Amino acid sequence: MDPLFTETGLFLALEGGEGSGKSTQAALLVDWLEGLGRPVLLTREPGGTDVGKILRRIVLDNDTGELSPRTEALIYAADKAEHVDRVVLPALADGRIVLTDRYVDSTLAYQGAGRALGVGELEAVARWATSELRPHLTIVLDIDPAVGHTRFEGADRIEAEPLEFHQRVRQHFLDLAAVDPRHYLVVDGTREPEAIHHDIRAAVEPWLAQAVAP
Repeated sequence: MDPLFTETGLFLALEGGEGSGKSTQAALLVDWLEGLGRPVLLTREPGGTDVGKILRRIVLDNDTGELSPRTEALIYAADKAEHVDRVVLPALADGRIVLTDRYVDSTLAYQGAGRALGVGELEAVARWATSELRPHLTIVLDIDPAVGHTRFEGADRIEAEPLEFHQRVRQHFLDLAAVDPRHYLVVDGTREPEAIHHDIRAAVEPWLAQAVAP
């Protein structure tokens, strides 16, 4: 199946390691887009649906304990399938801008590179789960994991993984972006939030014509 870039609506994804500031940048981007009069849906993976909230608790709660890496990857794939079918595609069909906090790239980086599963096999599963739907633009907030982990207290199952795990995750995000620069923006996540937001706005603006209601 060929990659799908939907012809209605604008699909944006925010990616990055732990403590990279995705929540802050998501809020700033939504405020800017709404200020332009654009209809925006901010969602997330995992947890963007009722089913996803249950799956999110399973994969992130420390009480879950160890999971087989393949089990973990399939839970994330199930969340993505439900999210795309129930939330993302309907919103895009209405001509809305959809901004998701994490998407397929997180599975490839965390479960593929981080857990050392076969990225190629895993990508086939993740793309199948999402019907090959790709974001028009993926924004990667890049940060050294050693710095990112100083930005929050406490840690869920994924955040608690060793530094080497998160270094592999970071590198894979950068590798994905390098292959397709038209559909990626990599931003230094250690800069001031407003400076980061300025760069994100500049990258998103050329895509706004895509967000035309059918």
